[in-house]
Amino acid sequence: MPLIHRKKPTEKPSSPPSEEVVVPDEDSQKKPHESSKSHHKKSNGGGKWSCIDSCCWFIGCVCVTWWFLLFLYNAMPASFPQYVTERITGPLPDPPGVKLKKEGLKAKHPVVFIPGIVTGGLELWEGKQCADGLFRKRLWGGTFGEVYKRPLCWVEHMSLDNVTGLDPAGIRVRAVSGLVAADYFAPGYFVWAVLIANLAHIGYEEKNMYMAAYDWRLSFQNTEVRDQTLSRMKSNIELMVSTNGGKKAVIVPHSMGVLYFLHFMKWVEAPAPMGGGGGPDWCAKYIKAVMNIGGPFLGVPKAVAGLFSAEAKDVAVARAIAPGFLDTDIFRLQTLQHVMRMTRTWDSTMSMLPKGGDTIWGGLDWSPEKGHTCCGKKQKSNETCGEAGENGVSKTKPVNYGRIISFGKEVAEAAPSEINNIDFRGAVKGQSIPNHTCRDVWTEYHDMGIAGIKAIAEYKVYTADEAIDLLHYVAPKMMARGSAHFSYGIADDLDDPKYQQPKYWSNPLETNSKLTKLFEPFSKRLAQLY
Repeated sequence: MPLIHRKKPTEKPSSPPSEEVVVPDEDSQKKPHESSKSHHKKSNGGGKWSCIDSCCWFIGCVCVTWWFLLFLYNAMPASFPQYVTERITGPLPDPPGVKLKKEGLKAKHPVVFIPGIVTGGLELWEGKQCADGLFRKRLWGGTFGEVYKRPLCWVEHMSLDNVTGLDPAGIRVRAVSGLVAADYFAPGYFVWAVLIANLAHIGYEEKNMYMAAYDWRLSFQNTEVRDQTLSRMKSNIELMVSTNGGKKAVIVPHSMGVLYFLHFMKWVEAPAPMGGGGGPDWCAKYIKAVMNIGGPFLGVPKAVAGLFSAEAKDVAVARAIAPGFLDTDIFRLQTLQHVMRMTRTWDSTMSMLPKGGDTIWGGLDWSPEKGHTCCGKKQKSNETCGEAGENGVSKTKPVNYGRIISFGKEVAEAAPSEINNIDFRGAVKGQSIPNHTCRDVWTEYHDMGIAGIKAIAEYKVYTADEAIDLLHYVAPKMMARGSAHFSYGIADDLDDPKYQQPKYWSNPLETNSKLTKLFEPFSKRLAQLY
């Protein structure tokens, strides 16, 4: 078979390169900026830079910055903030406890702290299925994490029975014990922590400091019925006095704790079983002094607004920032309805209602503050408060402090003769309320109906006496419990045996004790004047 030999191509001699002729195609004929755009699209996967990309970059930068600052915060020495502050403002002054220690003061009398309303921590001991994993975890005080994780479950466990004022079936929430019960309300928001730290500088510790924690939701007498809190306070004070060389105790109550300790002083000397059986000289034997902090002896008007509509200063601010959010029925939140349902089961809040009625707080046309003008916070030093005109009359409008609740600014400033009140006390409640979507969040407003709400609004102005009647009309079940545990009047005769009942013990105007006798001449004098 013949072999076929292929000839190798002959190599041409090298020659200088000649210019190639390139025929331009359609792509090469594009404009330069279009070509750059095409290249940019290819490098970016063919897409454009969108708002989503910008948001992702922004969120990423925020997260990176946050984690970097968090790392620096945890990595820096604990003394660094103090170092920076001292470099700017100079050396910090010594805390009061350090100053007292330098002066030679030492711990002597045992100290008992009595926290007020909402400042004491509460923890779960028994709960429903929705509260699994929360045994002995704080439901009140601390981080408040469960409020956001399980809001409806938290409301259910923080509420008391609406009839008895005690634990609902299957739920047990109790006060945290020890000094940690009320040292901090939340991280960075101290209550007793600073005072405890300063007393520690002069030698105080847990053997001569005692936090008389209690479940602040309960009525004062129910804290003894359910938890024997009053008996425990009595025993601890006696123990501290006996283990500290017989030195009497100094009591430091705060806010509602002032009323609670006033109740305790009557309880501890009352005979058993109604009282502690300590005898008429128990307080003189074991108590050196009482230092009240912000004691609402005669109540506070804001308690009326809180019980009437779950309103408070913080709630009002939140409603101004986000109108309608707290009242919305979207996702069945109904925040204010849930708050009202919960807080109206807390009997202790009724201890803060104004006491003494119109005799103490004033009427439609007068009040103890009449003629006094409140100055603004930004008043200059050379200005006088409530400057008078040429005729000696104050330029500012008169304020009727005796009108605790007013429906409308015009009514609040109107003369008494211009106010036409239509009595609400005998008004018949009826018809259904307009909003049917919140029927699952039951409040006593549902029993009132439109007719009841209209009767309240038509009365227009409420004084202290009328405010109590208003709450009886709006929330009869709540006030039935409150009236069984607290009183709001003035005693005609303190020697009357009825004033020995526990419901009068926290009212300084209706209880016979050494402390409250100071109020007796004052109240009688007001009754004579007005």
